[in-house]
Amino acid sequence: MTKAKKARDVGVWGKQTIAPGERGDVSLKVIEGYTSEPIRVPLHVRRSTQPGPVVFVTAALHGDEINGTGAIRQLILEESFEPTRGSVILVPVLNMLAFERHSRYLPDRRDLNRFFPGNATGSLASRLAKKLFDEIVRRSDYGIDLHTAAVQRTNYPNVRGDLSDPAILAMATAFGTELVLGGAGPKGAFRREACRAGCRTILLEGGEVWKVEPGVVRQATRGVKNVLRHLDMLEGEPKIPGTQVVIKKSKWIRADFGGFLQYHVQPGDTVEKGQPLATNTTLLGQERNVLTSPFDAVVVGMSTLPTTTPGDPIFNLGQLPKGTLPDVMRRRRAATGGLEEQVVNELGANVMVVGPTELERN
Repeated sequence: MTKAKKARDVGVWGKQTIAPGERGDVSLKVIEGYTSEPIRVPLHVRRSTQPGPVVFVTAALHGDEINGTGAIRQLILEESFEPTRGSVILVPVLNMLAFERHSRYLPDRRDLNRFFPGNATGSLASRLAKKLFDEIVRRSDYGIDLHTAAVQRTNYPNVRGDLSDPAILAMATAFGTELVLGGAGPKGAFRREACRAGCRTILLEGGEVWKVEPGVVRQATRGVKNVLRHLDMLEGEPKIPGTQVVIKKSKWIRADFGGFLQYHVQPGDTVEKGQPLATNTTLLGQERNVLTSPFDAVVVGMSTLPTTTPGDPIFNLGQLPKGTLPDVMRRRRAATGGLEEQVVNELGANVMVVGPTELERN
């Protein structure tokens, strides 16, 4: 990892200046549309009077993933959210072209999150990536990028980062989700290329597209504040859940047959090896097969679409580390009755879940 090279001052945005101790809205021109009118990304900057790190917080890199947009708006509207040192750049919608179309993709069907750090003379995606990278990443020392699951899926909130870097591991655990997943990310991904440029960046995955879910928003806002506390940019200590695990191995459980699924678990559930996850039936209720867990795990993500064809990914299971028992983790979460329990209940309300024996009775 190279040292961050700040190409631009966080206080200077074109002709606009935001001095230490001030806050301000910026309308950042990033590209032009079909009408030749400029496409702008609105962002908000808060600066302390004291020197310190610059942290960006971004959402809607995929234009349909707006839980993070809701979280960043909450932070902007919170008057008391003020760094004690350094600066924070808050970007509710990074990919305005996709956001306006309620789409994951740009108008040319490219995924912007594969084109960083960009190219000023390349495709639309490359040019947009270059502008965003130069204007936001190259002003920053650290970054937090907020995402959701893809369409027809949901994720139990989890933080991802290149955990081989001790500083990123510390950021990821300080964010305060129960689950922390390792991985540098694919080539051209925003967080991967930000880290390569010297701006240590982590990513939150939580919830569904096209929604602003209260529990996920609370998880995101608490997490951003936790990271800033970790970096000594806010007062207080990070608020960490009673159980936190680092997931080193995950596996997608796929359908073997076409049919209609009856789920037996929900996002965030902990499961034992061999436990039924879903029963696949015909439309008339005749059982085709039962999907089971290959190891002790937590349901990191799952499909919200019960109709399936062979090979469809249904459950993303994170293997629990040795010594972490599913039942113990489940009981600890229930005993605290905190945010994690709230999120599990909220996400579970979006899928129909019954036990295998219940299905037999019905």
